[in-house]
Amino acid sequence: MTPTDPPPSRPWALLAELTHACPLHCGYCSNPLELTRRSRELTTAQWTDVLRQAGDLGVVQTHLSGGEPLLRRDLDEIVAAAETAGIYTQLVTSGVGLDRTRLHALCDAGLKSVQLSVQHADPRASDRIGGRRSFAEKERAAELVRAAGLPLGLNVVLHRENLDAVDAIIELGVSWGVDRIELANVQFYGWGLLNRGALLPTREQLAGARDTVQRRRERLSTGPELVWVVPDHFDGVAKPCMGGWGAVSLTVTPDGTVLPCPAAASLPDLDPPNIRDRPLDWIWDHSEAFTRYRGTDWMADPCRSCSRRDEDFGGCRCQAYALTGDAARTDPACRLSPDHGVIRALTDGSEGGTDRIRPRRPGRGGAVRTRV
Repeated sequence: MTPTDPPPSRPWALLAELTHACPLHCGYCSNPLELTRRSRELTTAQWTDVLRQAGDLGVVQTHLSGGEPLLRRDLDEIVAAAETAGIYTQLVTSGVGLDRTRLHALCDAGLKSVQLSVQHADPRASDRIGGRRSFAEKERAAELVRAAGLPLGLNVVLHRENLDAVDAIIELGVSWGVDRIELANVQFYGWGLLNRGALLPTREQLAGARDTVQRRRERLSTGPELVWVVPDHFDGVAKPCMGGWGAVSLTVTPDGTVLPCPAAASLPDLDPPNIRDRPLDWIWDHSEAFTRYRGTDWMADPCRSCSRRDEDFGGCRCQAYALTGDAARTDPACRLSPDHGVIRALTDGSEGGTDRIRPRRPGRGGAVRTRV
């Protein structure tokens, strides 16, 4: 920024990635291929300081995520630190390892809501996609959360293996008494990018699932809110990146790296700062990683002259890099992009795809344990 530039707006959301370790091995996982070792994770005291700084910066809501955040034995202390900082906490979990004692401790610490991941409505299919038996534990976790009186949402990543089951997935959420079902079409980062050929749906699958969601919305006068997170490979319209690069939210990874969006670690020359080295307010206001694609001055045509530049912000920088090798190019998802043909080739090639999903493994995240 120059001395005459207005200060950036304050962030209101924080994604706190507490660990990359996870008992599941989902092939669509957006975590990096190189996972952070448990020994490099921020300590309890460091996360407490991160949350204090985030509250001072203006953050009012945090998703406590991973990996599987329940693998952090200090999770209740981290929740309490967010509560002290005045930050609303939502636990994003697979449900594996959540028992009544653990949930009560989290509630006592100030936990406000839970988002539970589900891979499919059919137990066997869910277990296959997740890479281990977990459906029964998810069902039990949903029961515990509802009994505790916390708001409960389902998060379902949609792809070729489960899009045809959207109606059954919605029915599952209704039967579990959830408040919200987020039907999020897969995004291709990390393991999701590695498995893109196996995950890309067909146009017919997407159209059928979209129609199902619309019919369900019309029929469900009461019941869970249905959120359809649209795919951006098929409609020719780029989606705004996190409300704009460095505009409303930030991500802190398990080792303390601070990112403008969860996938930004994939950009090779970003050189993101670390909370161990710099305070959060400096990172938000001044770090090159946060200012590089903030606003619209960085744009070239066709984005610079596009009437949507203040709405879609040129699309996703990480997707632009993944598809073109240049994060500053117009997102190829946009039909106006000179690289849109790359997207068309992918979606046209998905019609008869037979690739097999390579499951995510714990890898450099360290050994996974499920007793918590």
